[in-house]
Amino acid sequence: QAQWSWMEVHPPTHCSVPTGYPWVACPWVAATGTDRPLLSSRQQGELNSFLWTIRRDPPAYLFGTIHVPYTRVWDFIPDNSKAAFHASSSVYFELDLTDPYTISGLASCQMLPHGENLQDVLPRELYRRLKRHLDYIKLMLPHWMTPDQRGKGLYADYLFNAIAGNWERKRPVWVMLMVNSLTETDIRSRGVPVLDLYLAQEAERMKKTTGAVERVEEQCHPLNGLNFSQVLFALNQTLLQHESLRAGSLQAPYTTEDLIKHYNCGDLNAVIFNHDTSQVPNFINTTLPPHEQVTAQEIDSYFRQELIYKRNERMGKRVMALLRENADKSFFFAFGAGTAVLYFIWIS
Repeated sequence: QAQWSWMEVHPPTHCSVPTGYPWVACPWVAATGTDRPLLSSRQQGELNSFLWTIRRDPPAYLFGTIHVPYTRVWDFIPDNSKAAFHASSSVYFELDLTDPYTISGLASCQMLPHGENLQDVLPRELYRRLKRHLDYIKLMLPHWMTPDQRGKGLYADYLFNAIAGNWERKRPVWVMLMVNSLTETDIRSRGVPVLDLYLAQEAERMKKTTGAVERVEEQCHPLNGLNFSQVLFALNQTLLQHESLRAGSLQAPYTTEDLIKHYNCGDLNAVIFNHDTSQVPNFINTTLPPHEQVTAQEIDSYFRQELIYKRNERMGKRVMALLRENADKSFFFAFGAGTAVLYFIWIS
């Protein structure tokens, strides 16, 4: 039976263990601490690693990623993680983002059925607010873009269409996620592959065997499974938050910059319990009226069950099946950091 062990044997000096999971061991953390400036090559080798080893011959590795441009985190990924990636003959991801069928499948599952339009299904005032917000985004895009993006030939209309194109044909739940991705920080990062995609492209370039442990419908169906009143609540709350941000009456509680900082600093706790794990926002808010708090709690419980617990168990079983069926092959599994750590808990 495969045994779990840390890639490094240096004892931990400090470590954040998720509350409620006292049996989870810690990946070692460098004595330099978590407030890291730009590091020398020697210090870089001492970074906290989101890498776990399944001790077998040949070994298999589980690496935690985040969905941000790889250039923002690559220098902080320890050499042991990069060496494990290079040494592995097979690299597996949640989904194969280099496969055109995966991309087309993700696009088609987001569409409303029977040729419907959002204007046909949303309450009139909610639709007007959505359109007004997207008009604002389109107006601001040229000001948010970076000189580097312009130098690469990107322009505002192209970016808007790449993210929000055909939005009037999409299901409201996917429009909600789209609105959350149309922020200045996220726009400024467009044009650079996210870490997962970069690893997939590198694996292809190195002629490694690549694959995925999930199917498109397994990511789509849980999102499409919310009932209509829950979807309307979620979209309304998302718009309210972005309208408040635009008005300056609200500060974003958790930004992509925060996520990058925690990942680069090896903060296990923060990476596990944030929206990047399931890429679904948390609607629980003590300022909501009681009946809306119930709806928010129902949505949160549903997503935790479908996108975290059931998903991790399903992925975990497929990982173990791959290892058993290919005992002579080395594997590198690259999953979202929260998913990877929760999978480790499940398999333990």
